[in-house]
Amino acid sequence: MTQNPPSLAGQLAAFVAATPAGALPAEVAHKAVRHVLDTFGAALAGARALETRCALELVARQSGGAAAWGTPYQLTARDAAFVNGVAAHALELDDSGGCDHSGAVVLPAALAALSCTSRPVPGRELLTAVVLGYDVARRVLEAAGGYSAHNGAGWHSTLTCGVFGAAAASARVLGLDAAQTGFALGHAASFAGGLWGFIHDASQTKRLHAGRAAEGGLLAALFARKNVSGPAQVFADVWGGFFNTFAPQTQQPGLLLDGLGQNWKIMRCSIKPHASCRSAHAAVDSMLMLTRGLTYDAADVRGVHVRLSGFVNRMCGARDLGTLAAAQMSLPYALAAALVFGDTGIDAYRAERRADPRIAAMLARITLEVDPAMADLDEPEVTLAAGGAPPAKQRVLVPLGSPGNPVSDDALLKKFQTLAGMVLSEPAVNALADAVLGIESCADARAFEPLVLGAADSRALLC
Repeated sequence: MTQNPPSLAGQLAAFVAATPAGALPAEVAHKAVRHVLDTFGAALAGARALETRCALELVARQSGGAAAWGTPYQLTARDAAFVNGVAAHALELDDSGGCDHSGAVVLPAALAALSCTSRPVPGRELLTAVVLGYDVARRVLEAAGGYSAHNGAGWHSTLTCGVFGAAAASARVLGLDAAQTGFALGHAASFAGGLWGFIHDASQTKRLHAGRAAEGGLLAALFARKNVSGPAQVFADVWGGFFNTFAPQTQQPGLLLDGLGQNWKIMRCSIKPHASCRSAHAAVDSMLMLTRGLTYDAADVRGVHVRLSGFVNRMCGARDLGTLAAAQMSLPYALAAALVFGDTGIDAYRAERRADPRIAAMLARITLEVDPAMADLDEPEVTLAAGGAPPAKQRVLVPLGSPGNPVSDDALLKKFQTLAGMVLSEPAVNALADAVLGIESCADARAFEPLVLGAADSRALLC
């Protein structure tokens, strides 16, 4: 009897289940360690965000064996994946370039899955699960047509595609076989969702998407472990297939497997040096190059002109500063903060900074011009006219934090220490950093659990 060839989902599932933990190239493993460290930092600081605190209030505390990072609470695995996913994305400091925000989706799911298994999971195995999660999530996005096409259609890929990465990473941590991993991917497709509707009023829904993707992916894998079947043809050209439903005009299903095991998608991901939407980073870099460490009052600035694509303008061209979420999606605010404060980190986005009258005056000097000739993801060009100097232009094509322009190991560690230090003591911060940097020699990754717990914190929320 002739057997049908494995489906796309089946081939992807077999890759996730069968890739040896020692198969990662050294440069891939090193980059994965950097992204794990970065995600922990973003999530620990994000534990103080309003959205995270609200998420904690909606789940049952002290009811399970999975930590809510940066807090003293133990949650069920499903609740921990959700809460930690929200926290990791809550301050716009998590990585990008994957599903898009793969770290905030994959790591919370993988760590929560650890609490669902009684077998030791070596650190190298956890790292492999994370890399595979990044890989699957990005492959689904590329097969859906890529970032600008899929997100331009109104879907938020962090959730629509990220849920597959969370499912893959969770399945790997749980030790699922290829058939069960296929079930998990099938379930994940039905848990996918997430719209860009938040952008019109910069609502806080965006923060919840990473949590829902992490939760959905973990839940998909847990159902698969129970042998609850998922659709094998989820990526096929069928009614109800993921691509036919979510990307009918832009799908390229062949990209799902293109370069599998050779082109590791985590290698294209970026680490954020600035606490703003990634689409604003090149413009911020340009402004910092133009100011050369100086700060300005509006009276010293004749004007700032930004030439940008329509896609970037729709994403982060607004000037609403009413909430942290709104300000972090505002390219004009990011430039104004760089000019007035010389600061592009999370402190520049605190409520008192957003209300500073110097910011309002500077925003009045900033104009945006949509250039129809620019492609969706082309980086903006910034022109600064300040003091008595003639206008100066700058356009950064490879923003800081990109694979082609990475933040240094020292800068990454400093970012982690600053963010994690918002909720952990200095010894605890150092212990967690040492554990992450030594993850490949860790005998059982469940040892991370006590390291991410924090004390009850009554300090002001970040909102």
